[in-house]
Amino acid sequence: MPDGTCVIYNPSAGRGRAERLLKALPHALASGVELRPTACEGHATELARRACDEGFARVVAAGGDGTVHEVANGVLQSERRHVVFSVWPLGSANDFAFTLGMNAWWLQREQNVTTEVLEIDVGRVTIANRSVFFVCNLGVGFNGMVNGEARKTRWLKGLPLYGWAFLKALVRHFDKPPMTIRFDDTEVTTPTLALSVLNGQREGNFPLRPKASLTDGVFDYVHAKRLTRLHLLRYLPAMVLGKLPETHRLLTLGRARCIVVGCETPLCVHADGEFVCVPADGMKEVEIEVLPKRLKVEVFPPALYGGLLSPKS
Repeated sequence: MPDGTCVIYNPSAGRGRAERLLKALPHALASGVELRPTACEGHATELARRACDEGFARVVAAGGDGTVHEVANGVLQSERRHVVFSVWPLGSANDFAFTLGMNAWWLQREQNVTTEVLEIDVGRVTIANRSVFFVCNLGVGFNGMVNGEARKTRWLKGLPLYGWAFLKALVRHFDKPPMTIRFDDTEVTTPTLALSVLNGQREGNFPLRPKASLTDGVFDYVHAKRLTRLHLLRYLPAMVLGKLPETHRLLTLGRARCIVVGCETPLCVHADGEFVCVPADGMKEVEIEVLPKRLKVEVFPPALYGGLLSPKS
C-alpha cells in the first residue's frame, strides 16, 4: 500500500511550465512523490479519489484554484478522513493557497521549510439534488460572471486578470435580479448584484474577507444589493486592499453557517472558480452549508492567512 505523496497536475498548464517545475523538484521534496497528470476536465477528482483509496498519505493539487477544486472534491468524496490535502500553487489566482500560506511556502520550497497539518471547515453547495464541495469561495450572480470572463482571458494572471475580468463583466453582465436569501434564521428579499461566500480570505485574488477563518465553523459573506456601476468602481480599491466598508446600506458583510438563495431568474454560481451552474442551466435555487473540521490540509504557519507575503517579509 502506498504511503507517500500523490501530486495531481494538468500537464498543459502554463504551456507546460507546471510539468517542468514538478519534474525539477528539490530532492527532499521529490522523495516519495508520484506525479499523476490529468487528461481532461474532471479527471483530477477521479485521480484524487483513487489516490486516497490506494492509501496515499498526502494528495497534492499542483495548479490553480480549478485543480484545487477538483482534487479537493476527490479527497472529500473518499471516506479516508486521515488523508492530508495540500496545494502547490501553479495557477493564475491561487486564492486557497494564499490563505493556507502555501504561496509563500512554494517560493521557499528549496529551503525545506516546515509545514503543519490543520483540520479545516469546507463548504458544500447543493443544487437540483447535486452536491459539490468547495474549500475557498463561492459566488452567486455578478461574481460568477466575472469568473466566466476570467476563464476567457489567457494573456493575464493574478490580480490583473481578475481586475480585467471585473471590468468586462461590469460592461456585459451588470444585473440585479430580486433574490430571496436566508442567512441561517434571517431572510431578506432584495435586488442582488452579487453574493460572495468565503471560507478562505479571497475570491478572484480580491481579499474580500481578510479576517475569515478556516476553522470557526461559519462562512464569511459579502452581499451586494442595489449597487450601481459607479459604486463598484468606487469600491474597487477597497476590494483590492481588503477594506470593504463594514456598514453600508447597499452592502452587507456577515457570517452564517447555512445560506439558501432563491431567484426568479436562473442563477450563475461558481465554487472555487469552477461553475456549479450557468443561466442556461435554468437553476433558480441553491443551498450552501458549512461542514466543520471536514478536511486535513497542509499549511505553512508563518504565512497562514497571508501572514508572510514574501520570503523576505
